[in-house]
Amino acid sequence: MKLIVLDRDGVINEDSDAFVKSAEEWIPIPGSIEAIAYLSKAGWKVAVATNQSGLARGLFDMTDLTDMHLKMQQLVMEQGGQIDLIVHCPHGPQDGCNCRKPLPGMFRTIAEHFRLPDLKGVPAVGDSHRDLHAGLVLGGKPYLVKTGKGQRTLQNILPPGTQVFDDLASVVDHLLKADG
Repeated sequence: MKLIVLDRDGVINEDSDAFVKSAEEWIPIPGSIEAIAYLSKAGWKVAVATNQSGLARGLFDMTDLTDMHLKMQQLVMEQGGQIDLIVHCPHGPQDGCNCRKPLPGMFRTIAEHFRLPDLKGVPAVGDSHRDLHAGLVLGGKPYLVKTGKGQRTLQNILPPGTQVFDDLASVVDHLLKADG
């Protein structure tokens, strides 16, 4: 099975230091929706793993988050693709959970969902260190995009083996070329 794990904010949609709080504020990065659809149509399973501490902070509620994810899924479906799984961490940084990236809880949930013992070799695409490190715990391959917080992340030492791309569309082009 070909599987990819994507961060959401800064990878699929525009990020905001003030948080993305509604479907109206959820704006796709150019090319990201089409890229997900291309992967899906090429036989890849697409999972999204996203920290959503805005829930714990009271900035939005589950209805708002569901609306954002429905919008994302609808846009991908309109391009002929699908997102197979979305997992989120609703906790704040101080809540002591195991799911908030860089901890591996969401990645374990993804592996279990797809009945995999680990995520060895699975591309984990993110724009921050926490995304890259969370994917590495279960053997994923880190891919950094320069969108979102990616330019800031580039200013620090990256995990070994991290591949850097301009955006999600560039990652997908690379993966599909590697597929042959």
